Amino acid sequence: MTNGQFEGPQAVTAPARSVGEGWGTVRHYRQEGGRHVIDVSAGTVAQLFSGLDPAPFRHKDLDPEVDGYILSALREIGAPHRAKLVFHLPAAEAASSAGHGLADAVHNYFAYREWVTIEDMRRLLRIGAFSLLIGLTFLSLCLAARQVLFGGDDPISRVLNEGLLIVGWVALWRPLEIALYDWWPLWRQARRYRALKEMPVEVRGGATP
Repeated sequence: MTNGQFEGPQAVTAPARSVGEGWGTVRHYRQEGGRHVIDVSAGTVAQLFSGLDPAPFRHKDLDPEVDGYILSALREIGAPHRAKLVFHLPAAEAASSAGHGLADAVHNYFAYREWVTIEDMRRLLRIGAFSLLIGLTFLSLCLAARQVLFGGDDPISRVLNEGLLIVGWVALWRPLEIALYDWWPLWRQARRYRALKEMPVEVRGGATP
């Protein structure tokens, strides 16, 4: 990024300026009507969307660079109910049919991303439940094998006995990891997409302030 501009085919302007010293960097966004403004500028509406997506305009995917920038800005602002998106386009482009439909297209995109993320989370939880069933079954078999095969007091039997117990509990590692750690990043991402789906979107003709 050079002088506030993302390099590459999309001309997207970063509105924030980085300030602060020492512990991290603080980014400040301008405000309008009590809301932080995420400003995005482009030469055409088409630059905001993926050129690889053949879907109709109102259902196209945002360009990954634009999507990443908006999500990054939302994380920095930290209060989605106090933010809004403002797209800055040349006057003729903002007045075109694509310009008038841009807000709906952006909302449709983030609604779709929310649905995809929730489905990914549900799929992960189903895998976790199935893995838990397999793990508990395997643990039960290991506990039974300890009693039947290695119930003696000789050193080898004791080692194999403890080994089966450890292996049985290790089988529960993956479902516990899913239940304790893996699902909540997806849940948090879905919340961000939901906030963007509901966030006010404006399209303005002219330069970024």
